[in-house]
Amino acid sequence: MFGLNKTSPKFCDLKGKVAIVTGAQRGMGRAHSILLAQAGAKVVLADLTAEGCQPVIEEIKKERGEAIAVKCDMAQKADIDNLIATAVKTFGKIDILVNNAGIFPFKPFLEMQEADFEKVIDVNLKGYFLAAQAAAKEMQKNQPNEKGLRGSIINIASIAAIVGFPGLTHYCASKGGVVAMSHAMAQELAPLGIRVNNIDPGAIDTPGASMANMDPKAKEAMLAPIPLKRSGTAEEIANAVLFLASDESSYMTGSVMVVDGGWVAG
Repeated sequence: MFGLNKTSPKFCDLKGKVAIVTGAQRGMGRAHSILLAQAGAKVVLADLTAEGCQPVIEEIKKERGEAIAVKCDMAQKADIDNLIATAVKTFGKIDILVNNAGIFPFKPFLEMQEADFEKVIDVNLKGYFLAAQAAAKEMQKNQPNEKGLRGSIINIASIAAIVGFPGLTHYCASKGGVVAMSHAMAQELAPLGIRVNNIDPGAIDTPGASMANMDPKAKEAMLAPIPLKRSGTAEEIANAVLFLASDESSYMTGSVMVVDGGWVAG
């Protein structure tokens, strides 16, 4: 179902690793969580309700994986601190953080209120900062591997950091901020053995942005700038997450992986 090559267990092997995935209830977060668990990681799923993550946990457990769920509002520092503390208390450490949670409420620029802008920035940018900072403080306590590495932080941004989208000024600003922040974090955390990389997904078919019931003309317009002429899947982004979470990407930090079917290359 997912991209892990089970005949080659050493490739992207995460056995003994502990991963946190935010926004894990559905869509890309769900896919990230399942694939990281398939690769051997113990996974802490975070979302607005722990109950909402239970179907994902059951799916992981069916394949003999190990996972827990923690309620976490990414706009609330207390929730993020509790998430990090719970992960350490339960599994003893943190090796991987996937900052995936995000919101994208459409609002025309001239109608956008200050509160609209602040809400998106709080979740999509400030929340990433708080989670990464708290996770990095725990990662620096890990024993370094043979390459001196202690952890991997993966920030899910968007091609909205590169391409403007009408009605999403606040979202574009937040994702541009994530990319810039990731570059700076990578510079500061590299001496500690902590890698920070970014993924910029394009049009991904998820429950929050599904094309299944989209008007044919709207769908045609959405796919027009994509050379591959289709939307991506959550699993395709999860494959990139797995690579960046593993030692297969050990010489990558401060990078931006664009996974968009060729959109921004056009």
